Amino acid sequence: MKSFLNNLSHRRFNILTEEWVLVSPHRTKRPWQGKQEEQAKGERPTYDPNCYLCPGNTRANGAVNPKYTDVFIFENDFAALTQHTEKESFNDGLIKAETETGICKVVCFSPDHSKSLAQMSKEDIEKVILAWQTEYENLGQNDFINYVQIFENKGEIMGCSNPHPHGQIWSQHSLPNEVIKKDRSQLNYFKSNKKSMLAAYLDQELKLNHRIVFQNESFVALVPFWAIWPYEIMILPKAHQTNITEIKPTETIQFAEVISVVTKVYDKLFNCSFPYSSGIHQAPTNNSNHEHWHWHMSFYPPLLRSATVKKFMVGYEMFASPQRDITAESAAQTLKELL
Repeated sequence: MKSFLNNLSHRRFNILTEEWVLVSPHRTKRPWQGKQEEQAKGERPTYDPNCYLCPGNTRANGAVNPKYTDVFIFENDFAALTQHTEKESFNDGLIKAETETGICKVVCFSPDHSKSLAQMSKEDIEKVILAWQTEYENLGQNDFINYVQIFENKGEIMGCSNPHPHGQIWSQHSLPNEVIKKDRSQLNYFKSNKKSMLAAYLDQELKLNHRIVFQNESFVALVPFWAIWPYEIMILPKAHQTNITEIKPTETIQFAEVISVVTKVYDKLFNCSFPYSSGIHQAPTNNSNHEHWHWHMSFYPPLLRSATVKKFMVGYEMFASPQRDITAESAAQTLKELL
């Protein structure tokens, strides 16, 4: 690997978004006198009578949760998108707007209020994966749904309003901005090379072995070369798969294993319940040919130096481009050593 990548300010190119990230390795030596986050104190109970998501409890809209025993899914009571929005639009010179339709769901990973994915067994995480697959397929069969976004916000730092282990699924008519970028870049590469861009990238990463954190027979967890967040991780299937329904039944437990390893190593890093936003990017559901897509799951954790010091995306990051201090290689090595 080129030595300047460890010592000098440089830019790295994100092949998926076709955007650059500024890397400044020397800035890790600067003292920190900025904001420090408060850590969540104490352990959570397995059941919280005041939690809207616990089994048997009443939610804010008056609906009562069943006494579920594994994964529980329901339509979001305060959805950002609804399927009954009337179609409206206007285009007045440089001012343009249109209504958007969709279906938003909440996915409770476990009935146990105290757990996160890091504390769940691989078999229980596998149930979550199977639920994701079912929802992606069922939601995508709606004529007005063209994309299904699966994600999780974990921790108060990430704006999570309820600590119960859960994620969300937002499905919608239009393609989101990040998906449009990734669709374009992968399609252009596939047209030129007749191969998945991420499959080619993964081949290169496996040969170099500079940023691999963990792998099993079917999946790889790595810190992408262009990572923005300090300890960002991407999970990739070794086989070229366009969406998560193409994961073979024998592979779901291996996907569960990688998620388990990643979330556990995060908790070990700063000895805390590690916050992050995670999400799966995969092929749209608009009945087009998406053979160029290679699905992947990304974890964007904000913690930078400790459980109380986070990476703020402000100033230069807001007005110019993303910037990071810790190199992808050093982050990968730190995480790998904790396995």
